[in-house]
Amino acid sequence: MSIYVGVGGWVFDEWRGNFYPRGLSRKHELEYASRHLTAIEINGTYYGSQKPESFARWHDETPDDFVFTLKGPRFATNRRVLAEAGPSIGKFLESGITGLKRKLGPINWQFMATKKFDAGDFAAFLALLPRKQDGLALRHAVEVRHESFACAAFVALCRKHDVAIIADCDAEFPCIADVTAGFVYVRLMGTLKKEKLGYSAPALKKWAARARTWQAGAAPKDMKLVANAAPKKPRDVFLFMISGEKKKNPAAAMALVKGLKSGS
Repeated sequence: MSIYVGVGGWVFDEWRGNFYPRGLSRKHELEYASRHLTAIEINGTYYGSQKPESFARWHDETPDDFVFTLKGPRFATNRRVLAEAGPSIGKFLESGITGLKRKLGPINWQFMATKKFDAGDFAAFLALLPRKQDGLALRHAVEVRHESFACAAFVALCRKHDVAIIADCDAEFPCIADVTAGFVYVRLMGTLKKEKLGYSAPALKKWAARARTWQAGAAPKDMKLVANAAPKKPRDVFLFMISGEKKKNPAAAMALVKGLKSGS
């Protein structure tokens, strides 16, 4: 099992001359980012369709062990009746995402903070998520932001469908740390302007330790769960520096990658 660490997207003006060397061509930014991080969450797929040739190009520009996670389209999640999301889900999955081949990581189905937990409708949505597309295995995760989801019933539902609950941590949203699938997906939103690396050294060390614990199949003892812990089983871990002081996110991610490699 592997731990993947990255940021959201790779196109951001304030990263030029900060994360990216001055003078680096924009067309080489993904190539550069993928040599310093181990994953990237693509946000553009949330707002609209991408071209099949784009997914194929992103595959070819990155190292063999690099991984992309994708945000599912908002047209599937920002709706009153989730059970009616089938056509939007199908259109997205048929848009060429499998051009990423083995570099395709989990799909993040993100819901608005106003969306409350409705067990029946949410179960219908999870049932719409296929396990394969074009012969390629798919992994799904849900990012929920309303406190009503912090309950054992939601955890049980996600475990039934082998769908991960994304842990939104260091933010105003509920951080649901319960493991519900064969992988763990974490989005850290607490980078700070005052910290050179976005996070303090102790905080980065803490998150590295948590990631290793998840990778080994256990639950970090310092994170509160809303249900019983999942059976111990080694898992892939996907961890992204998102939001917060966005300018510092690459530095925080690179520091975490370095810490994981060195064992510190």
